[in-house]
Amino acid sequence: MDIVRNNAAGLSGIEQLRAIVAADTPPPINATLGFALVELEEGRVVFEGHPGRSVYNPIGSVHGGYAATLLDSACGCAVHSRLSPEQGYTTLELKVAYHRPLTEESGPVRAEGRIVSMGRRTAFAEGRLTDRHGRLCATATSTLLVFPVERPPAAS
Repeated sequence: MDIVRNNAAGLSGIEQLRAIVAADTPPPINATLGFALVELEEGRVVFEGHPGRSVYNPIGSVHGGYAATLLDSACGCAVHSRLSPEQGYTTLELKVAYHRPLTEESGPVRAEGRIVSMGRRTAFAEGRLTDRHGRLCATATSTLLVFPVERPPAAS
């Protein structure tokens, strides 16, 4: 994860994501919620998760925050994959629509994120979350702020 946060090597967004996958050093939230980046190309990513009882709500299904987190990650990383070494991003808005409930029998679930459009300062992405049978469970649209980041000076 330090690869993304510090980016002293001057890697592009897709290079950062590939380095994380290659080093098998996902962010801690991936372990907490049981999901992983399984497909990666410029402008498109797929996360796969296995919702279990640890993410259930009191009414007996997977909490909506689980789906929202996967979709936020998918939309965000789709944008991240198009960043230059001098850019960062943050989610400004995430709108999630829930189409069917998730249970532990739903998994593995797949969250696919794609860039809709990307400008100098703003990016728009969309995501789809499907269950093991390919049924649509949730969708999302996301607006993301793209901003310049300063790299630390090279060590001498």
